[in-house]
Amino acid sequence: MTESFADLGTSTAVVNALSKQGITAPFPIQSKVIADVLAGRDVLARSPTGSGKTLAFGVPLVDRVRAEARRPAALILAPTRELATQIVDELRPLAHARALKICAVYGGVGLVKQGKDAAASHIVVATPGRLEDQLQRRAFNLDSVSMLVLDEADRMLDMGFRPAVDRIVKLCSRPKRQTLFFSATLDGQNGSLANSYTTDPARHELGPVKRQPSDDVEHRFLSIEHEHRVQALVDQLTAPERELTLVFVRTKRGADRLVKRLDAHGIKSAAMHGDKSQRQRERALAEFENWKIDTLVATDVAARGIDVQGISHVINFDPPGDSETYVHRVGRTGRAGMKGIGITLVAPDQRHEVGKLAGSLGIDHQLGGVATPAKPGQRRSGNRQRNGQRNGQGGGRRNQRLKNAQNGRAGAR
Repeated sequence: MTESFADLGTSTAVVNALSKQGITAPFPIQSKVIADVLAGRDVLARSPTGSGKTLAFGVPLVDRVRAEARRPAALILAPTRELATQIVDELRPLAHARALKICAVYGGVGLVKQGKDAAASHIVVATPGRLEDQLQRRAFNLDSVSMLVLDEADRMLDMGFRPAVDRIVKLCSRPKRQTLFFSATLDGQNGSLANSYTTDPARHELGPVKRQPSDDVEHRFLSIEHEHRVQALVDQLTAPERELTLVFVRTKRGADRLVKRLDAHGIKSAAMHGDKSQRQRERALAEFENWKIDTLVATDVAARGIDVQGISHVINFDPPGDSETYVHRVGRTGRAGMKGIGITLVAPDQRHEVGKLAGSLGIDHQLGGVATPAKPGQRRSGNRQRNGQRNGQGGGRRNQRLKNAQNGRAGAR
């Protein structure tokens, strides 16, 4: 018999809110974590991107925060503004079902209104830098925070947030604080940090110890002369099999330049990188999510935390510099049981390094060919953990995909 959220101890209000979104059965990481969190235990969780970790901490957090609690009562730290926004979007229906307010705190928007919204919210989802800005101006404090979540903790360390996170954690009263630590790895510095923040935690690990590409991703390595890369990209973007596509480049300038070159070929796209304003980045991501554009060109830092349903292809216009970056990039597709394709364009002078990278990940690559091809008929099959249609009008391919999605479960973050 399939386990349900109710079996894990989730409240009727939250179960019903999940059901309205077509979410009825928990993913493995959710089954492992939810009961421990509801029991009040600290939790350390290693879980790959796309495995459903947002609901793993979000479902029990919403159930444990009381509507009459002093605010904010719960804090979720995330490395990027995009991830913070997506966490809020995913948890808002659950929070509302329990009469809770939730908001995001990140840079690039006005401090005053954001501070007032956070002070009135039960749950605050924040990036470390902007949270410290708000705390310094005394917009609110963390004295009443009883639940602390660190999401993608390894990314926060990679991005240099360790000192800020240390200061923030100290502000959350330890005797009554329940801490949930989610990371792609619990070894080395991450493990030491996790142990210092938690007390007698339940430990749950999902997936291989070393980050590996998902088995649901088909890897293609195409040998292309440097001067022909744009045309090769255009060829991939005009293929009938693709849906939403995320294109990775090395630099901010390269992203802007590539968008202009694609536009000259009649392909509408948008660039997403650190030099864009928050409003520009949010608009680009919204247009991508809503299929107003079906191609997003991004740098690695800007793409951290992006979790968009319907990404069928990830294309490395510029090959990644290491295996960790490769896994992170292609992890934007092939999520939550869906199938996806990762394509890397390889210039002659890049063949050796890309070959070493693929070998280190156990990918049997062939330049100019297809590696680990999906079985016929399987590429876009699989269940989703969220249901529902996007707004606006789209082409036939998009509308057909939405019809198919009505019968499935949507993907969890």
